[in-house]
Amino acid sequence: MAEEHHIGNFDPSSFFTLHDFDSDGGWTPNEVRRMYGLEDESTKDVSKEKREEVTRGVFKLFDTDHNGVVERAEWMDRVAKGVVLPDFGLGPGHHGDDEYEYEIHHFEKFHDENTREEDLNHPEDIAHFAKHDREEAAAEHLEELEKRQVVEENIPQKFRRH
Repeated sequence: MAEEHHIGNFDPSSFFTLHDFDSDGGWTPNEVRRMYGLEDESTKDVSKEKREEVTRGVFKLFDTDHNGVVERAEWMDRVAKGVVLPDFGLGPGHHGDDEYEYEIHHFEKFHDENTREEDLNHPEDIAHFAKHDREEAAAEHLEELEKRQVVEENIPQKFRRH
């Protein structure tokens, strides 16, 4: 997670803020799971037990007042004492949107600004652009439906004229 998310570029306070997704001054269990990528579709097969292990592990290290939230002061205090976020072997973690995640987890590692479109042929590239194609097709379909006065597909079968 450290390399892909450029953790070395952030001081502890900035790192905390980056992962305080709702900007309320503390990390909740949901925010910790999100930070570790456990809210991402790519980790759907991670067991409930592993998810709980991650949350318990982080809170055991950083939630010193045991109130169920890691506050900034707790984080800063523990980091100053040399405590680091554990690696649970889950990969890089996810906290941005799909574009950001693709950029930092794949494009930065395997491509650069000189990469041509025909060079984007890794399985990750293909999956990324296939998702774009599906989203574009869905948007076009919705646009077509919105042009209709009545969308017959939305009418329950029993009310349709045969």
